[in-house]
Amino acid sequence: MTDGRTSRIPRVDIVFAGTPDVAVPALEALAESDHRIRAVLTRPDAPVGRKRVLTPSPVKTRALELGLPVIEASRLRGDVISQLRELDVDAVAVVAFGAIAGPAALGTARLGWFNLHFSLLPAYRGAAPIQRALIGGETTSGVSVFRIDEGMDTGPVLRRLELPLDHPDVATALEDYARRGAPELVAAFDELAAGTAAETPQTGEPSHAEKITVTDAHLDLSAPAAQVIDRARGTSPAPGPWVELDGKRTKLFGLTPAPEVTASGTVGELTTWQQQQVLRCGDGWVLVDEVQPFGKPRMNAADFLRGRGDVTFDPYTDEES
Repeated sequence: MTDGRTSRIPRVDIVFAGTPDVAVPALEALAESDHRIRAVLTRPDAPVGRKRVLTPSPVKTRALELGLPVIEASRLRGDVISQLRELDVDAVAVVAFGAIAGPAALGTARLGWFNLHFSLLPAYRGAAPIQRALIGGETTSGVSVFRIDEGMDTGPVLRRLELPLDHPDVATALEDYARRGAPELVAAFDELAAGTAAETPQTGEPSHAEKITVTDAHLDLSAPAAQVIDRARGTSPAPGPWVELDGKRTKLFGLTPAPEVTASGTVGELTTWQQQQVLRCGDGWVLVDEVQPFGKPRMNAADFLRGRGDVTFDPYTDEES
């Protein structure tokens, strides 16, 4: 391949950049495609768990299983830029790598850098699109493949696919969107290789999806039940939706709409009704599947109440704990 060739090429030489589990389906799909992955860029091994065991990223683990060279970098600068230039690839495919590509990095690939993003851009630009969409009560979202520019998820879109957002939590939504989005990324590179890729500027009012914090997971039980459920879905399993009991953080999992509950109760009360554990919110009740008391493992909500009786969680405050 020479610098003087046309943009119409039979396949694309790629560096794949990604780190968490959600990036693995796209890596596998590209590895099985007609395109060639020259190297995989991922973040360095990181300490995991209470014992802080140094652990490779899921993308690194899968790349080594596939026999692909791995480059580790926490930032796209310095030596990693030199390594990318030496590879002399056509494009870089990005799925949740975890670092911003500046002008120097973007200039290392002939055709550019392309990202698989888990929203219908320009909606939910940023680090946590599915989480924020769930918290916002969205019932549909999707995936977009776009060209990375110097803005925050502002580049033109090559492909987009609308999908339902009816998942019980972030983990199941991300797994589903990662699986469905992987073929869209491959298709974008097929079109780039064939010279048929159409890049459409983003239109419409943008919204933003900042990284989720522990404070975002604090449930205001005085809010309507639907809003409480949406916030729980958008922050589960991590950092985990929580309330306070006697001033200590208590996590609640598996919040779903309750049937017509005729019991009386005050906001924040967790009780048993017809052999189901229900929690009183601002305008009604929600079902609760599991509870994780402070410093203890998750347990069935029925086991949590057994021997304790009904509990009423502390009133919500918007101060950080």
